Amino acid sequence: MTNNNRRVVATSIGIIGPLGLDTAATWQNLVAGKSGIDYITLCDASSLETKIAGEVKGFQPYDFISRKDAHRMDRFAQLAVAASRQALDSSGLELDSNRRDNTGVIIGSGIGGLNTLYEQTKILIERGPDRVSPFLAPMMIADIAAAQVSINLGVKGPTLCTTSACSSGSDAIGAAYELIKHGNAEVMVAGGTESIINPLGITAFNALKALSTRNDEPQKASRPFDANRDGFIVSEGAAVLILENLEHARKRNACILAEIIAYGATADSYHVTQPLENGEGAAKAMKSALDKAGLRPQDIDYINAHGTSTKLNDITETRAIKSVFGEYAYKVPISSTKSMTGHLIGAAGASEAATCILVIRNGIIPPTINLNNPDAECDLDYVPNAARPAKVDTALTNSFGFGGHNSVLIFRRFTGD
Repeated sequence: MTNNNRRVVATSIGIIGPLGLDTAATWQNLVAGKSGIDYITLCDASSLETKIAGEVKGFQPYDFISRKDAHRMDRFAQLAVAASRQALDSSGLELDSNRRDNTGVIIGSGIGGLNTLYEQTKILIERGPDRVSPFLAPMMIADIAAAQVSINLGVKGPTLCTTSACSSGSDAIGAAYELIKHGNAEVMVAGGTESIINPLGITAFNALKALSTRNDEPQKASRPFDANRDGFIVSEGAAVLILENLEHARKRNACILAEIIAYGATADSYHVTQPLENGEGAAKAMKSALDKAGLRPQDIDYINAHGTSTKLNDITETRAIKSVFGEYAYKVPISSTKSMTGHLIGAAGASEAATCILVIRNGIIPPTINLNNPDAECDLDYVPNAARPAKVDTALTNSFGFGGHNSVLIFRRFTGD
């Protein structure tokens, strides 16, 4: 019989994104309020309506993957393997045969290998079907990042992909938490990855009028909760946590970064791209997570907002927070790190979960940059423009995705109790 009350802790983090090639660089730039948004170099953006994005600069897949294997992976899978390898290497976890069997992988991706699909579609049209790569299918499918991580690390536990748009990374961590909690794994490598900076990826969101077109000011384009926001910024990257059963972590004297204490998920059941205007679905997800954790709203010391910099999301998320937190909504510090990283799509929730852990560990809250003229309907404390020292024991992170997905995670300082 499984024990449904097993506690789950995070023992390591790997992040590769627009703010840096590792966790330390990413964190340093977050608290410095630095933007990772710049002009697109990964493709010819001259004909695109949006010409800016959050690229991973200087990434060398061969630092983590053999040349042969790297050439058979889409960039989104390369990023996932690299972030996972970083997380494992810094965890101190030695994967003997028993641990390999009891360690699983869940890597979320909202879209998958769109770079490969785009390039191979061009080859199909221009050169014919006999020139299409035999690796198209295994490079394109969204679950291949999780599979490649499993192969690279040599782990054989539950391995799967969560695909829930911009909630994918959060849902991956939430699902991994539940697997450990219910005794189906001792260790999980969990997070998200995405890389869609190509003409098709950018055009897809431009067609929805979802992206900022502030091309003349890349670093100022992502401006959550600001009255002058005009859309989100597509970014790429990967973020991965090593999650463990508490007793397993204790036995190996692991450095415990934080405890994950709740995961709440709901659906709006309303519209494929628009959130419920009153924020009901998001509010229910937050309430669910609080209830599962046995917490009151005033027990939350920090909220990492979904905060996309789109007109609808920022207002509805603010309404949802007010609905759940009441008057305390005006007292709890909230920030959107997408103001600096842009929107990592399927990796966003994982990156922001990692940020919550780093906030708890380091006692400083990253800012919401570019918040110079707050929207009248966005009137909470979004930690504008400068990081803020604060003792944070419990942090909540929101992720909301196309299709009406709402996912919430809560992390708590681990005190040894």
